[in-house]
Amino acid sequence: MDWIVVVDDDMSNLKMAGHILSKENMRVSALKSGEALLDYLKENRPDLILLDLHMPGMDGFETMEKLKLQDKEMGLPEIPVIFLTADEDNSAETKGLSLGAMDFIKKPFVPEVLTIRVKHIIELIRLQNHLSEEVDKKTKENEKILLHVVQMLADAIDEKDTYTNGHSGRVAVYSREIARRYGLSDKDINDVYMMGLLHDVGKIGVPDAIINKPAKLTDEEFEIIKNHPVMGARILKNIKEMPKLAMGARWHHERFGGGGYPDNIKGEEIPYEARIIAVADAYDAMTSRRSYRGILPQGVVREEIEKGMGTQFDPEFAKIMLEMIDEDTEYNMKE
Repeated sequence: MDWIVVVDDDMSNLKMAGHILSKENMRVSALKSGEALLDYLKENRPDLILLDLHMPGMDGFETMEKLKLQDKEMGLPEIPVIFLTADEDNSAETKGLSLGAMDFIKKPFVPEVLTIRVKHIIELIRLQNHLSEEVDKKTKENEKILLHVVQMLADAIDEKDTYTNGHSGRVAVYSREIARRYGLSDKDINDVYMMGLLHDVGKIGVPDAIINKPAKLTDEEFEIIKNHPVMGARILKNIKEMPKLAMGARWHHERFGGGGYPDNIKGEEIPYEARIIAVADAYDAMTSRRSYRGILPQGVVREEIEKGMGTQFDPEFAKIMLEMIDEDTEYNMKE
């Protein structure tokens, strides 16, 4: 049974959350302050914490900072946290995510939203733990088995999306070729390939109905989609054998000229691996079928890559992609 701790100074919110989650066969413990949470976690380790942002005494931010320090001192793994807030302030959400929160849930609760988000975070954490254990075991056997495991996971990611099956594999291949032409070492080329395979792993936490929705996404649905880089990085960050894996997942939607997500970094602030994957990812998106269009003509794709040089894409890597397009006279590089 999943175990959730809800921390809120408002008794009505505690009762509401407890009622909603208990109906889903979850064990719920209710606490009224950050101080109470810190004491409680010295002896108890729930699966997930729902933490109110605004409380008397320690607010949610301070509570989370002290919680991370306490876990570190005790040598315990961090427990995932979802912040609860009635605020519409994006800066609060940015600060919370930078502290390591998994998500934000708006109050008053919408039962379906609360249930889905809690279930998805728990599923993601289990996947992260399982993946870390599996990768650790397999890499001790040999790197070939590791690659096989990663490819299987990439296939599982792609199967969620009706319209982009094989996407991760193609992005990985294009990324590897860009890295090779750029002159990277064999090890770095292999790293880029692995990162390309798993760049969309965070989509495992996005509901199928949103990923496969043929109509235009609502603003809320798009925000859920936009959170997949953060989710992906959290899944991959604890794979100690390949610490770089998380970089491709987190930053492949950043823009070279700024304005991307989730962190709005730009230029060489973005790791070069993520800059390579960004070009490959955009290329495959244009050369794959979608619910609303077919594969774009090669000339249109080339024009879009060229147009994005210096704004969306690193000019060096976009230039290599253009060379690959020009050499592909039969237009074989497509779905």
